[in-house]
Amino acid sequence: MIFLQDTAHAKINLYLHVTGRRPDGYHLLDSLAVFAGAADEVRIAEKSDRFSLSIEGRFGAGLEADDSNLVLRAARALQAHAGKNAPHHLTLEKNLPVASGIGGGSADAACTLRLLGQLWNIDEAELIAIAEPLGADVPVCVQQKPTRMEGIGEILTQAPAMPNGGILLINPGVAVSTPDIFRSFANMGGIIERPAPIFSSEWTSMRDLVEMLSYTANDLQAPAIRHAPIIGTVLSSLEAQEDCLMVRMSGSGATCFGLFPTPEAARKAEIELSKEAAHREWWTWAGPFLQN
Repeated sequence: MIFLQDTAHAKINLYLHVTGRRPDGYHLLDSLAVFAGAADEVRIAEKSDRFSLSIEGRFGAGLEADDSNLVLRAARALQAHAGKNAPHHLTLEKNLPVASGIGGGSADAACTLRLLGQLWNIDEAELIAIAEPLGADVPVCVQQKPTRMEGIGEILTQAPAMPNGGILLINPGVAVSTPDIFRSFANMGGIIERPAPIFSSEWTSMRDLVEMLSYTANDLQAPAIRHAPIIGTVLSSLEAQEDCLMVRMSGSGATCFGLFPTPEAARKAEIELSKEAAHREWWTWAGPFLQN
């Protein structure tokens, strides 16, 4: 019997600047995180004597349902914080590629916190505080709203709502290691001094958003392409699509995205790409931004 269920939406970094590094080794970031309809799902079922986890879905194979899994870590962290002795069995339906730069495990952990917070009547501010030690992307994934992320992910500022545009996500089926990408980033010159992006009060169209993004970058994109050259192939394939306004990699890769004037234009590009044999093994999703 399922008590509650919720969706863990894909997180996309529309830009990602590495702005510094703390003495403890953590990198400081400035990023605009938004969310798309593509999502994993977390379900809470019957009570149990301890938190346990089942994993299913297209990308579930190979994931461990043990104490290292962020879903269980999130559940137990919130249980300890709330002082609750009411564990449940959890099910994760893994529809998003693993180690792909679009939230993944962080979104799943955040979804678990939201579900248990609803069950145990814990407010969002407390959930975000519990999320911080779990990973840099977990706090922003609790809210699942357009957000500017700074610091190591703990400084969150609400961003303007996304315009009614479209986004096409593509992952070529390769996983990249975030620590490896950051090491390559350092070896390739490291931090770039630049002015902080200035956000408008609103973006009335995708072209307004793309104009702002044209002054930004993903600092990890070049290092990621060095590790996985197919990322460059994906970006070129996206850029060649009709009506594509801009392309970029999300997070530390390997998922890339193209921005389009409308969701319909993004879906049309997805269909066109699927006609090419070389692209049929790629994971794709196209549609609107998640609007909250």
